[in-house]
Amino acid sequence: MKASSITGLLLAVALLGSGATVAHAREPDGALLHALFQDHMVLQRDATIRVWGHADPGEQVSVMLDGTKARARTAADGTWEATLPTRAAGGPYDLVVEAGAGAQTVRDVYVGDVWLCAGQSNMELPVWRALDASSEIASAAHPRIRLFTVPQAGAVAPQSRFQGDARWQVASPDSVRDFSAACFYFARELQKTVDVPMGLIQAAWGGSRIEAWTSATALRTGGGSAEALDVLALYATDTPAALARWGRHWERWWTVREGATPGDAPWRADAPDTGWRTAPATLGAWERWGVPALDDYNGMVWYRTQVTLTAAQATRGATLELGPADETDMTWVNGTAVGSRYGAGEPRRYPLPSGLLKAGINTVVVNVLDTYRDGGLAGPASAHALTFDDGTRVVLDSRWRYRPEPGADEPPRAPWHTASGVSTLYNGMIAPLGAVGLRGMLWYQGESNTGDGAAYAVRLRTLRDDWRQRFGAQVPWVVVQLAGYGLPPSAPVESGWAQVREAQRRVVAEDPHSELVVAIDIGDAYDIHPPNKQELGRRLARVARHVVYGERALAPSGPTARAAARAPDGVRVAFDDVTGALVTTGANGPIGFELCDAAKRCDYADAALDGRYVVLRSPRASNAMYVRYCWADGPVCTLRDTAGLPAGPFELPVPAVEVPR
Repeated sequence: MKASSITGLLLAVALLGSGATVAHAREPDGALLHALFQDHMVLQRDATIRVWGHADPGEQVSVMLDGTKARARTAADGTWEATLPTRAAGGPYDLVVEAGAGAQTVRDVYVGDVWLCAGQSNMELPVWRALDASSEIASAAHPRIRLFTVPQAGAVAPQSRFQGDARWQVASPDSVRDFSAACFYFARELQKTVDVPMGLIQAAWGGSRIEAWTSATALRTGGGSAEALDVLALYATDTPAALARWGRHWERWWTVREGATPGDAPWRADAPDTGWRTAPATLGAWERWGVPALDDYNGMVWYRTQVTLTAAQATRGATLELGPADETDMTWVNGTAVGSRYGAGEPRRYPLPSGLLKAGINTVVVNVLDTYRDGGLAGPASAHALTFDDGTRVVLDSRWRYRPEPGADEPPRAPWHTASGVSTLYNGMIAPLGAVGLRGMLWYQGESNTGDGAAYAVRLRTLRDDWRQRFGAQVPWVVVQLAGYGLPPSAPVESGWAQVREAQRRVVAEDPHSELVVAIDIGDAYDIHPPNKQELGRRLARVARHVVYGERALAPSGPTARAAARAPDGVRVAFDDVTGALVTTGANGPIGFELCDAAKRCDYADAALDGRYVVLRSPRASNAMYVRYCWADGPVCTLRDTAGLPAGPFELPVPAVEVPR
């Protein structure tokens, strides 16, 4: 999935793709407080309140909130932190800070519950894109719900400050319009039973992978990312060396991927022309070239062209300019890797190492990976050029050649890619939050990891533990299970989406401070961004009432499969968390169950209800080793309870021993 799918107007910007580093953004002149502390904010109730900021080294700092005072002294680097005692919900208050001759007052501050709403595009999707947007926006006057959007930014190292303007806003028609629909509808629903101020912090980026949201320390501990993390660290200090190292890593992947041809190295300047074809002069999305094999193609396509230089030009400092590549490129000049970037709408600019260019013909090769909708290297021909340090510009030869590269394997993503790299969004969007007090965390992400769903459980567990190390060891964590997307299959299939959902289910189940929101039934077969965020908000609030506010008698999110067992009448699946009774919709019995053998060869099973059990029968029942439910990208699932809540997707083992009924 790519970031351009969030809306027609919103594109992910890979800030680090050009090789530039991200500088620390400063708070406004004279500000003593970190930018998180602004008018209209919400502080976490019933917990120690940490306040921090920046002043001259060695200064005494005084902090006051509603008559309660605390003091601190700035460190040698000018940072300071003070601690105020716990408070019950209330407000509005003024937060006053004084240091030396300076002072700052933050007004209209409430104490209540603060929620971090994080993930990719389905968490980012704004209210104006959700159902019934016009009336929802017009009625969005909720003075005790406050909104804070973390500026979108990636960084190669953890940042202490936000990389753009950030401010708290009172929920109103103007402020709600562009805020996360899932997050806002959650708080609106929750306030019906939890009557306290709500502070919502949105930290989301469409198309982002979970690795980008996880700290480098946690990824190293989790394993599997050492090479990428080493390159990321090198990128911060020596970009050309990092590019060269990553290029070698990418090229090694190419030679060992499934279907690799020995000796095939398309990036080399002397690569043979066999299999290459002439691309349309206008370039653009390959789906529109009129080539049947590319009409609905997602995958890699190689592009190649040349540029002829004089001896004088070849000695000058130069930057390669390319038009936007949808969605990820890896680019070589004369066989040397010079850049890689993620971002469907962004032109590429890659500074070239000294000595790389030569007099005469120089070869430019671009590998473009697209995984969703349109893909390709954009035109016009004039967009692709070399610019020199004297201001002159030479356009590349417009006679591009291309070569599709079908295959299931996807190349490694450069670690500095903002949304698909490693630790970049943690560094740029989570680290600046410091250790802000939270009531809980809402996580809606996974679509961009469905290509490797089997590895998601490890990544999800790593993220959970990583964020709790920052925000608190027992901060409740609510995970939205991926909604359905795509047409239902006609036979059992393997599914990366199903693997991610199962990872979400299992990781949540192992932790008493976590809970799962089932969303399989409110997806959209034709839209990866289902617009019914109101129902999602209601389910998020219900789960929070259960796991955060202690309403244990309230089933959190529909029937949950507890265990499967052999029995004389078939395979029986027991369910917990059933409100009322199990029921089905649209059929006499549940639809969507499969029985599988040890090799995960599966058949659909006939299913019948028996109290809080589902009884499965099929020719494979006698040797079934697993039972699956709703195992597809966009399955048909009909099992619910009388409260209308759906049973979620799952896979369970079937023990070999038969259990008497």
